Amino acid sequence: MSTGLALVAALGVLALVATLALERYGGVRELALIAALAAAAAAGRVLLAPLPSVQPVTVICLVTGAALGLRAGVAVGALAALLSNGFLGHGPWTPAQMVLWALAGATGALLGDRMLRRSVLVPVAALWGFAFSWGMNLWFLATFGPEVSEEAMLAVSARSLPFDIAHATGNAIIALVVGPALARLIVRYRRRIRVRSIEEPSAAIRRGSGGDPGTPPGRAAW
Repeated sequence: MSTGLALVAALGVLALVATLALERYGGVRELALIAALAAAAAAGRVLLAPLPSVQPVTVICLVTGAALGLRAGVAVGALAALLSNGFLGHGPWTPAQMVLWALAGATGALLGDRMLRRSVLVPVAALWGFAFSWGMNLWFLATFGPEVSEEAMLAVSARSLPFDIAHATGNAIIALVVGPALARLIVRYRRRIRVRSIEEPSAAIRRGSGGDPGTPPGRAAW
């Protein structure tokens, strides 16, 4: 993937994320939270790059999807892959990684509040370590060959098994150590921004209905 194409893809994803987030309760505040989570996931992946297959992206996507919903989880997954590959190297694998981590975010949204419990997050994160690796193996066969078949998939998966185990183990450890605290942080911030988003229009309406003597009744003061 060329630098120009990667930039176009990044702008497209950012525009989509902005549109979707602004439709939600939190508006710009929630968009800022999504961007911060994607940046944290990307930075963690880059910092942990010396450890093969160990990264925090999967756990952050799962927790984000559970706490903020489907669109946020998908957006964080796609953006994290796109941003981190700006440092680690873009290639034909970037779209596949974006899709797989977006699906991890969708899994978190599907399981909802249950995902925020350590007893659920840890095993699901571990399973996603294998699922992500198998998904990339399938993409590799579909892109570079020799063929997509059961025999070829088994052969490629056997070669990648040590990395798959490292991926699953890393996910489980990160989920165990960081997951609950991250979930509490996101949920707390979600409540704050959504309460503010509800209160601010109500306050403006109250001011327009007579709370502000200089504003005609029925008209909000901006």
